[in-house]
Amino acid sequence: MADEDTLQALKIAFTFMPHPMEINRFEYGDDADKVQAQVKFVREILEHHGIDPEEVSGDINPDSEPNSCY
Repeated sequence: MADEDTLQALKIAFTFMPHPMEINRFEYGDDADKVQAQVKFVREILEHHGIDPEEVSGDINPDSEPNSCY
């Protein structure tokens, strides 16, 4: 990434992407494999920059994330 603003924009966009478990032929038809590959690509880029994709939503929208029970 060239700068923090670009990385922040990627994190925000990622929060709107479907979770891999939500991608199926019923919802996405013939594009399911393409959508799956796109989500995987974004996840890999985030990981490459030291960002855990599972934590992005909580970082971007901390008020909408459930509290941990442990």
